[in-house]
Amino acid sequence: MDSVEKALHQVSSRMRDWEQHAPIPFEDFLRVLIAQPDRVLRNAFQVFHDLVKSHVSEGPDEHPNDPESIHYMNYDCSRLLVDGTDNPFFADRLFANRLVSLVESLKRGAQQNKIYIFEGPPGSGKSTFLTNLLMKFEKYANTEPGSRFEVVWRLNRKSLGSIPVRNTDHFLDKLSHLLDEYELDQNELIEAQESLYAAEDYVEVSCPSHDNPILMIPKELRRDFVERLFEGNENCERLLTEKEFDWVFRSTPCTICSSLYQALLNKVKNPLDVYRMVYARPYQFNRSLGEGISVFTPGDKPVKKNILTNDILQNRINTLLRDSNKVKYLFSRYAKTNNGIYALMDIKSHNTERLIELHNIISEGLHKVEDTEENVNSLFLALMNPEDKQNIQGYQSFLDRIEYIKVPYVLDLNTEVEIYRNIFGTHIDGSFLPRVLHNFARVIISTRMNVHSNAMTEWIEQPTKYRLYCDDNLLLLKMEIYTGNIPKWLDEEDRKRLNAKRRRRIISESETEGDHGLSGRDSLKIFNDFFSTYSRKDKLIDMSVLVKYFTKGRTEMGLTASDSILDSLTRMYNYTVLQEVKESLYYYNEEQISHDVQNYMFAVNFKLGSAETCKFTGEKLEITEGFLAGIESRLLGQRAGADTRQTFRNEVQKEYTIKALTQEIMLEGRKITDTCLYTSLRERYIHNLKERVLEPLLENENFRTAIKDFGREEFKTYDKRIRDDVTFLITNLCKKYQYTKKGAKEVCMYVIDNDIARQFASS
Repeated sequence: MDSVEKALHQVSSRMRDWEQHAPIPFEDFLRVLIAQPDRVLRNAFQVFHDLVKSHVSEGPDEHPNDPESIHYMNYDCSRLLVDGTDNPFFADRLFANRLVSLVESLKRGAQQNKIYIFEGPPGSGKSTFLTNLLMKFEKYANTEPGSRFEVVWRLNRKSLGSIPVRNTDHFLDKLSHLLDEYELDQNELIEAQESLYAAEDYVEVSCPSHDNPILMIPKELRRDFVERLFEGNENCERLLTEKEFDWVFRSTPCTICSSLYQALLNKVKNPLDVYRMVYARPYQFNRSLGEGISVFTPGDKPVKKNILTNDILQNRINTLLRDSNKVKYLFSRYAKTNNGIYALMDIKSHNTERLIELHNIISEGLHKVEDTEENVNSLFLALMNPEDKQNIQGYQSFLDRIEYIKVPYVLDLNTEVEIYRNIFGTHIDGSFLPRVLHNFARVIISTRMNVHSNAMTEWIEQPTKYRLYCDDNLLLLKMEIYTGNIPKWLDEEDRKRLNAKRRRRIISESETEGDHGLSGRDSLKIFNDFFSTYSRKDKLIDMSVLVKYFTKGRTEMGLTASDSILDSLTRMYNYTVLQEVKESLYYYNEEQISHDVQNYMFAVNFKLGSAETCKFTGEKLEITEGFLAGIESRLLGQRAGADTRQTFRNEVQKEYTIKALTQEIMLEGRKITDTCLYTSLRERYIHNLKERVLEPLLENENFRTAIKDFGREEFKTYDKRIRDDVTFLITNLCKKYQYTKKGAKEVCMYVIDNDIARQFASS
């Protein structure tokens, strides 16, 4: 088989698969309905819900055991809005939760009599969002999981007593004669075409409104019919009572289907004979043809003819029924998107007129087509810039039918970074020290947020206590909440105060943010300028470069980042990397620390000058001021004065006698190392050791140059202790904090050269 035959064979094979989608009799449709009621009995709103839920995955719950959780989930919308699209739309956590909340309300049947307007400022990506969403909806609706059925009538000529097939030979001969002689008189040709059509067994009439076949059961009989159809089936009660199936019993078929049903019933007398002419086929969506999805831009001029018909089909229906007044095959363009999506891109110019025209349709679900009423149950979507709201302000009754969904500039820093990676490539991470790229995103996002937050100030009464981690306006903390992260540096009291009510209030403030500041297009332009200016192969971008750019370039670029945010980000970054370096350099003798803490807990119970054997460690202790002060310097720090140490000593002795010894050890049978006092003292001891770990090394110039020479031949010239310390430090930074060796070296140099350890010496 050559390549031509193979290609044609493949097409043929696929077309045979497509033939499975040919119309099926009403009885077969009912069997499919019984087997898959949730798929068959869906309207456009519920298919939209199923599309989103099947394409949006729910990330792990970061706080699974939190009783104050508000289920603010980390939804991944990449399959819905990124994969397979020409222009990806990255939904941040805030918008993803809004979208999921919307579709869940649609599933519950709360969708009637509304138009859903996605509102956002220019540059927020709302047009990209809707374009990608409609593309995925079209694809999904034309697949097995997303498919639904629509009515197609096959009017049986034999049942309706039409022209016998044997009489068609005369007309066929006449058509052949006409063609041979090229005498193409129009009336005779039409007569011949109709005669050819008469040779078929049926006339096929598609429902232009795409009605579900179940609606062909009379409305007053439909509930009893479903009950009998599902008798003994586990789905019966659910279908009859749940809100999402309410439309099945409330909706009426289109005027064409209703009149056809009645005309056929009058003709054949038996309802079963009518249902034998009812077929079902998959509802095929085609945005290009306006079938199932119609999208209008502001520049699309209104069509002159909004009423559609089919004269040839009308003639055939009239011939079969022998009465031209019984069935009028007449419908509007709204019918083409009934049970589908009707979308307006931006409410301005001609789209303002289209939106206002939807007023009565949305209110009543009906549209007048000459003398008949047409059902319109579509999902109406629109996009709007905030300033365009004035275009519809004069229609107060209509405003009640509008539900706004905010599409602001990105407020989730992880999503902002993901956008940079998508546009400029994932390799950009390799040009930054850890967290610096995210700090760039924080600067951009800070311009989109309101400076003052009632919810945050009501929650955190003293913001200054978090100066090491946050700005005074708590914008950086709010950004973390928006990403779903509750920072570990919050104290226990504030963690407890972050109840569900406060969380919802904080999240709700995002509705008033993201409509000002640097747009998505602005941020990409700025990042491109920043990255092209400062990315180098021999040096990674650190925090000082970031601050320099935003401080120096603000006038030139029109940036609006505040000094407060830059100062706070720098302080937070410096403190964090300092702790990482300390943690990576620090190694300790766990056994010695444990013995010191146990000996101290024992010794504070005796007078100075006494000699005792510790019953916990077995060591003989000379209990002197020097012995106690030596351990206290590690528990309290070198700067602790005599009064501070004495007060601390008394508190430890009191805690030991009242709780640790009498309650935890003697009553509960715990070991000394399992008591709360031991745990607290051990943590203090380790913390203060870490604080001092850099002191001797920072005073040694060789330590800095050894870090610089790490990985080179020159590194071997340093003494063994420095080589061991530097190797231990670099290895731990890579292992614990995912630095590259190059990044680990540069962050160490950053800490040393900026004298960060001394900046936080009193912190």
